[in-house]
Amino acid sequence: MMNGLFGKKAKVNVEIERKFLLLALPHEKAAKCHKIRQGYIARDGGNVVRIRQKDDAFILSVKTPTKGIGRYEIETNVTKEEAKVLFAACQQKPIVKTRKIYAVGDHLWEVDIFEGDNKGLIIAEIELAAENEKFILPQWVGPDVTGLQKFYNANLSQNSFKNWGVTYADLVARLDG
Repeated sequence: MMNGLFGKKAKVNVEIERKFLLLALPHEKAAKCHKIRQGYIARDGGNVVRIRQKDDAFILSVKTPTKGIGRYEIETNVTKEEAKVLFAACQQKPIVKTRKIYAVGDHLWEVDIFEGDNKGLIIAEIELAAENEKFILPQWVGPDVTGLQKFYNANLSQNSFKNWGVTYADLVARLDG
């Protein structure tokens, strides 16, 4: 943690995550469920500034590239009033999704079910401590889309799933083959 932005404590970490499409929704009950709305204030050269509302919390994030699949991530909580100003600064409509969290082995899987212009898209993410960390791949997880930029939320805010001209089932089939 460090003091900084808005005079508050910010959390700095390296985010290493893998992204997958789903073959089916998990049958088990989610350990947690969150409503998320997030907008992108700035994007440049792999750097992203995002404002997120997660249930009743508001979080400002700055992400910057590292080597490999990881990214530096700095997060700080902001007030509802600050978030309102930051959401107004976003050029595109915010991403809206429901995030369901499932425990599988020693890891948590976050399953994002998108709404609005990205309705029909479902992406599962797992955060890892190292790029080569081993993890259990649940039977409901399909193609790995980690390196495909179109699946990043910042890109979904500019080129939403409804504009891709493909159904989710066809997308999974194309990437799974």
